[in-house]
Amino acid sequence: MTRKRRRLYLVGLALLSLGTATALMLTAFEDNLVFFFSPTELAAKGVEPGQRVRLGGLVEEGSVVRDSRTARVSFRITDTVKTVPVHYTGILPDLFREGQGVIVNGQLEADGSFVAAEVLAKHDENYMPPEVAAALKQADHLRTTTR
Repeated sequence: MTRKRRRLYLVGLALLSLGTATALMLTAFEDNLVFFFSPTELAAKGVEPGQRVRLGGLVEEGSVVRDSRTARVSFRITDTVKTVPVHYTGILPDLFREGQGVIVNGQLEADGSFVAAEVLAKHDENYMPPEVAAALKQADHLRTTTR
């Protein structure tokens, strides 16, 4: 085997190894990828039950119901167009309130409700997560154009 051919084999083997490593990295990344949706996008995209997603919007006024015997809380998230019922078991962040922006991580159930594994609330009066702000702007734009 000539030096030129040996070098060609080594370059080919290096490229094959790099391609394999890239493919493995991308599949591992895809397994951990969580998509963000507003309630309107969640309804439009047809997210399958059991798929992990992030849902963001405002906690609807008058929708928070706490079970005093357990740590289960039920509330609705809205983007002013659509509303999704959310169920969460655990301790809510101190800044969680009705009318405030939140992002919940979890999965959609077959009945259309959302079971949250984590609830994130905004941290001060001037901040809203960029995804929530964009979703609310889009929903308000959709609402004004459909009137």
